[in-house]
Amino acid sequence: MNPSMVAKLEALQERRKEVELLLGDPSVISDQARFRALSKEYAQLSDVASYFHRWHQVQEDIQNAEDLLLDPELRDIAQQEMEASRFCQERLEQQLEVLLLPKDLDDQRGCFLEVRAGIGGDEAALFAGDLFRMYSRFAEIRCWKMEIVSASAGEHGGFKEIIANVCHEGAYGVLKFESGGHRVQRVPETESQGRIHTSTCTVVVMPEIPEVELPEINVADLHIDTFRSSGAGGQHVNTTDSAIRITHLPTGLVVACQDERSQHKNKAKALAVLGARLRALTVQRRHQEESTTRRNLLSSGERSDRIRTYNFPQGRVTDHRIGLTLYRLEEVFEGKLDMLIQPIMQEYATDQLAALSEMV
Repeated sequence: MNPSMVAKLEALQERRKEVELLLGDPSVISDQARFRALSKEYAQLSDVASYFHRWHQVQEDIQNAEDLLLDPELRDIAQQEMEASRFCQERLEQQLEVLLLPKDLDDQRGCFLEVRAGIGGDEAALFAGDLFRMYSRFAEIRCWKMEIVSASAGEHGGFKEIIANVCHEGAYGVLKFESGGHRVQRVPETESQGRIHTSTCTVVVMPEIPEVELPEINVADLHIDTFRSSGAGGQHVNTTDSAIRITHLPTGLVVACQDERSQHKNKAKALAVLGARLRALTVQRRHQEESTTRRNLLSSGERSDRIRTYNFPQGRVTDHRIGLTLYRLEEVFEGKLDMLIQPIMQEYATDQLAALSEMV
């Protein structure tokens, strides 16, 4: 193992001891938020420490086997022990490399999922509806709670835009690679001559940020409108101005929410989405400033970032980022997205490992 990596692991061991002491401090115990954060850190550091301890033991086993090689009577046994220990060493080092990968703190959070119709008119809106149903089925399979924040229906079905809150810890870490342009190739129901049309949608996934961590929003920068909700909901929908539309004047970002019956709750949800968008905008700008030649699998979510194509005539779905093609389109639209998400996550981890190796 690289000496600098060993030094980093030794530093993490020291940090684990420090965190262990802090967890016994009465002032930390009384601060539940800090105590939870340190407990999570301690659990992660304990995993690293456990593997590092086993790695040290294997190093000793290798050294002992090397000493025994000098004894003619024990040379064969020592050789077998040496091979077994080196194989174990290699596996432990691989695991330690994975544990040393930089952690995205947002990965453990819930998320906001936005699906917007792009090029294709009514067919794009229908495609947006299909994509949202796909994500809803995926959430249902995983027993995740999903709440609609706002929705703008298409004239002939589907959605012009729909925003949902996926309320489950770790949802962002799983769905974040869905951000980008999605393209569909199929024959629309309105097409009389059977011609294949191409339509697009944009998907944006943003982490759900706790209120205390949201960027400060100046009230003077907001223009807030109230209006009557549309859709199902009985008389209350038609008689109460409970829906909220917030425009952030400096950026032009607009967020609307009409899901709740209470204007106050709709405003709170809209502000949460606006805060997440502003934070995502800041992160995107920082990534652009810090961009390197190494490819970034997590696209920016712009319309030009075509990440996936769904071809209905051939029953084919292709992820363009890693060149993955599957002929299981029906299963994908029924929410079985792991077959697409897992390879992306593995590829991204491989890229991170390569970058880590270059750094050390």
